[in-house]
Amino acid sequence: MTVADYADQFKQLDATLRNVERVLDLDRLRRDKAGLEEQASAPDLWDDQARAQQVTSQLSYVNSEIARMEGLRRRLDDAQVLLELAEAESDPSAVAEVGTELAGLAKAIEEVEVRTLLSGEYDSREALVNIRAGAGGVDAADFAEMLLRMYLRWSERHGYATEVYDTSYAEEAGLKSATFAVKAPYAYGTLSVEAGTHRLVRISPFDNQGRRQTSFAGVEVLPVVEQTDHIDIPENEMRIDVYRSSGPGGQSVNTTDSAVRITHIPTGIVVTCQNEKSQLQNKAAAMRVLQARLLERKRQEEQAKLQGLKTDAAGSWGDQMRNYVLHPYQLVKDLRTEQETGNPTAVFDGDLDEFIEAGIRWRKQQQMEAATS
Repeated sequence: MTVADYADQFKQLDATLRNVERVLDLDRLRRDKAGLEEQASAPDLWDDQARAQQVTSQLSYVNSEIARMEGLRRRLDDAQVLLELAEAESDPSAVAEVGTELAGLAKAIEEVEVRTLLSGEYDSREALVNIRAGAGGVDAADFAEMLLRMYLRWSERHGYATEVYDTSYAEEAGLKSATFAVKAPYAYGTLSVEAGTHRLVRISPFDNQGRRQTSFAGVEVLPVVEQTDHIDIPENEMRIDVYRSSGPGGQSVNTTDSAVRITHIPTGIVVTCQNEKSQLQNKAAAMRVLQARLLERKRQEEQAKLQGLKTDAAGSWGDQMRNYVLHPYQLVKDLRTEQETGNPTAVFDGDLDEFIEAGIRWRKQQQMEAATS
């Protein structure tokens, strides 16, 4: 590419970044930072641990967003200076260096641009993710455990805190189900495009004859309930059972009746939590999951009213949305967006960003088309 081509690319990136800065409202983020820093410095902050964790988490997010946006602007300004020097000195190596930097900037700016598409009512919230083994026997249970690791690794790559509330282990291998929280702003809006049925095709490691096996797992993503949601659950509408935790032990986790199961009688929704040390902690975690499920149910019902449609009160896993093929070829393909890769190993290790970004863009396009039809 010529210097003129790079100059045009720079103008496009500058316009895109300015739009992102406008949508994210950097001035507001800086004001938020000042307010959160004042709250974080209060001497009685940790008297309310839940509130303290919320404040510190929000402050960490705001600092990260400001640093990322300022870093991108700085890189783009430096690239412009380098381009001007390369043109003035007619230096081919410097021109090539500009091209490499602009390519990296294009990808980084595209990633932050996706965030501007998250404008749903609950998109800015933390997320609760539930993974459940579907059809496929022991392979499906193993697949569910692979998906749990995949999402935890994705969260780790981004520096997002996670907390596993419940893991129900299958008899032979893998998981019947697992529930965990991703404690980062916009985790719900980001991960909600992962909800649906996932399909795995491979040579089963549990089949002595080495036959190919197809298995399924469902992923459900819920927004974390906040105090302003007013999800009140009367005591007489819940049945609370306690029992001994199952699975790997340690530190008295499975030696006392600390696991908690809550059944919401009017809807039949059942949630469990057994990964905390005490019954009280497990009950609190289970209540958070139940409230999130009821909030999602309420959202679906309201959406159905607006659309004049009926909704399944129990919810569903949604349609099949992604295939993971390990045999006879290597491919991961999203059936909605057509996004694909021939490196399933990287995907199962948490390399999900391209799939998630494509899903967010696809969802936004679907919403725009629905609004105009």
